[in-house]
Amino acid sequence: MVPINAPHFQRCYLSQVVNDAGIYVEIVIDGDAEEVWRRTQVPELHEQWDLRFTAIQYLAKKSEDEPQRFLYSTRIGFGLRIDGEGESAGSREDETGARTSALKFWSDDPKSLIKEGSGYWRYIPENGRLRFLTWYDYRTRFGAAGRLMDRIFRPLIGWATAWSFDRLRLWIEHGIPPATSRRMSLIHALARLSIVFTWAWQGSIPKLLFPSPDERTMLLAAGLSVNMLSLAGAAELCLAALGLVSWRWRPYFLLNVVAMMASLAVVALRAPHYLVAAFNPATLNALMVGLSVIGYISGAELPSASRCARKPAKSL
Repeated sequence: MVPINAPHFQRCYLSQVVNDAGIYVEIVIDGDAEEVWRRTQVPELHEQWDLRFTAIQYLAKKSEDEPQRFLYSTRIGFGLRIDGEGESAGSREDETGARTSALKFWSDDPKSLIKEGSGYWRYIPENGRLRFLTWYDYRTRFGAAGRLMDRIFRPLIGWATAWSFDRLRLWIEHGIPPATSRRMSLIHALARLSIVFTWAWQGSIPKLLFPSPDERTMLLAAGLSVNMLSLAGAAELCLAALGLVSWRWRPYFLLNVVAMMASLAVVALRAPHYLVAAFNPATLNALMVGLSVIGYISGAELPSASRCARKPAKSL
């Protein structure tokens, strides 16, 4: 790792970032620069919105001239966590009011893929708003195996950085606490994936792989040919796929409600005896409508990595 020399790090890194393979994330926040600085520089606030860290702790300094050392940890599930250390290598503010903060980080934890790295944050006021961006890179451990694992890990940590930046934006612009953003994102994901699973199951199992006599009967009752069964299965598989590829598209849930209500109306008019059977369409459709309402409500203001730029502007 190349140590960061505080008086010169901004010039060096800004000229390096365009050609470097490091991770770059940028977002525009409609908020006060001082407030963004505070929520990114105060450990107790930083750890709330940054998905990459579970805890951040500043260490006491012997003098004001010393770099600020800190400890960080990240829970990775199953009661395990990864610990590391870092050091704020300097910060500066130029004549335009733009601020830059640089840091180094490393980990001696044998579970950590990241061995050491460095990077910076920039805060650039523009027309009453703030461009907040980061660039960082790191070296891996475990030799060739580590470099291979990093092909998967690097896109994931880049996504986590971008998702976290948008979670910070929602906190500052709309007052949505990071914990609420995370909880609503989980609710939205569970609702959407449950709907996707149901469409995929109903389209493949009883219609395409193991054609059900009841499915044929309901088609006939609706005045359709049994040859339409495979077409109906394909349509439901398309609805399942749409639920995945349109992850941020809230009208998907409304489309699902319309489809469920329409299919239930057809059954009620053409084959009402199915409504009193075990595992009947009434209960299944009602659950799907309920999940769709939950998904639609929870999807109103969710963090999204897609709101962030992942490449620097040419001017950098």
